[in-house]
Amino acid sequence: MRGNIRYLLALLMAAFAFIPYYCNTQKNEVTGEVQHVNMSADQEIALGLQAAPEMAAQYGGLHPDQEARAAVERIGQKIVQSTKASQTPYQFKFHLLADEKTINAFALPGGQIFITAGLLKNLTTEGQVAGVLAHEIGHVVARHSAEQVAKSKLTNGLTGAAAIGLYDPERPGTAASAAAAAMVGKLLTMRYGREDELEADRLAVDFTPPAGYDPRAMLQVMEVLDRGNGSGNPPEFLSTHPNPGNRIQEIQRDIQSDFPQGLPAGLKP
Repeated sequence: MRGNIRYLLALLMAAFAFIPYYCNTQKNEVTGEVQHVNMSADQEIALGLQAAPEMAAQYGGLHPDQEARAAVERIGQKIVQSTKASQTPYQFKFHLLADEKTINAFALPGGQIFITAGLLKNLTTEGQVAGVLAHEIGHVVARHSAEQVAKSKLTNGLTGAAAIGLYDPERPGTAASAAAAAMVGKLLTMRYGREDELEADRLAVDFTPPAGYDPRAMLQVMEVLDRGNGSGNPPEFLSTHPNPGNRIQEIQRDIQSDFPQGLPAGLKP
């Protein structure tokens, strides 16, 4: 009897996670995808603006070099204004962080985009900077953060339901099954992250040429990231980011697919 109640609770918990996820869909006007999201663009913008000061503080605040900060903003806005990103409701703002040691760039929901001084000083051309910023713009317009929130709620609900259904306090051996269910949920979330990174790379390949930048500069960025990872980076299977070497192959395929006759002349490297 107790087991039946446990299974019923697990089933109800799974339903409460599954039904809202699949009932909340919106079409992305930039990518054309129908996405499972449960927040509006205005909510994404508000969330990003709220989180931006705290995120900047974690990297030592904004860089004191106002000229460098202005250059990052100029390159980012040039990409936005040259692409479909300008047709979205997102409020793009580009920030150069003071952290000289960390090699990183990231985007918050709604258009707040950050690049560390540690990454910027390793980039040698304007096209490389544009590739990084275009990638982060891709995350914003593809609504990856909103998708992650919805997927996280679904995954947490389903793995929680599985744990309830599998674990029997009177049978200690079932704890291993419950732990395995939680691990599967974690790995699924990581897989979403890798797919998002590759989609952002594809969008960056689309976004850089209209702004006058050569998408092949992204290949050099991947080499910088690969060196920055060093020898202690985790296996790709257990990482939210694809291995930079694998991303190079994907970017090369994207460029060939978008420009089978070759890239336009005069693009900035």
